[in-house]
Amino acid sequence: MTRPHGTRHRFPRTETVVGHVRRLIEQRHLGPGDRLPGERDLARELGVSRPTVRAGLRALAGMGIVEARQGAGTFIRQGPPRLASEPLGLLATLHRVSRGALWEARSLLETGAAALAAERARPEHLARLAEEVAGLFASTHLPAGFLAHDIAFHRTLAEASRNPIVASLVEMVSALSYDQRLQTTAAATGEALRTEAEMHRRIYQAIRAHDPAAAGEAMGDHLTSALGRRTP
Repeated sequence: MTRPHGTRHRFPRTETVVGHVRRLIEQRHLGPGDRLPGERDLARELGVSRPTVRAGLRALAGMGIVEARQGAGTFIRQGPPRLASEPLGLLATLHRVSRGALWEARSLLETGAAALAAERARPEHLARLAEEVAGLFASTHLPAGFLAHDIAFHRTLAEASRNPIVASLVEMVSALSYDQRLQTTAAATGEALRTEAEMHRRIYQAIRAHDPAAAGEAMGDHLTSALGRRTP
């Protein structure tokens, strides 16, 4: 394939691959869940080497655009866009962002997400939230399982906001607090975890009732309680 005049000089070769996939998405030739052409086909079509194609695909994976599935190929990611938390984590470390500031950011994002979910949640979101609440109550004696259901509940709630940017920001900020949440959950008593499970049920009930104010308030109460239980 003949390369467009000047492309070699204007763009790094890896960017040629990224730009090509971007255009396919913009022109609706590729969408969530679709499989990309194979490395050999992309290399031939773009006039670049297969290592260049692989480098381009790694760049796209780092952006959260594609994911590689062993033995199946490379696919456009489904679900809300994923924003890498590493740069934000590094900035938080560099500027010594406190745990309180992190929880404050989570509170602002997740109370808003809960209110949106109360307005927009679909039946499948409600069903998944109910399943996670049941899982929380069933795991009050198993901190690792409790945390898994907790994370899944918050992720589902963010998706139920049906705002992909909000969902992505919630996921990114939540990832920064994972280690702290792990320590806090591991140190919690069964009674404390039952209280947290009840708070999640209250959030779910407000969303199911399509009450944005109650959903936001319930989420705020939950996060305030979680902040109070955090370890030093």
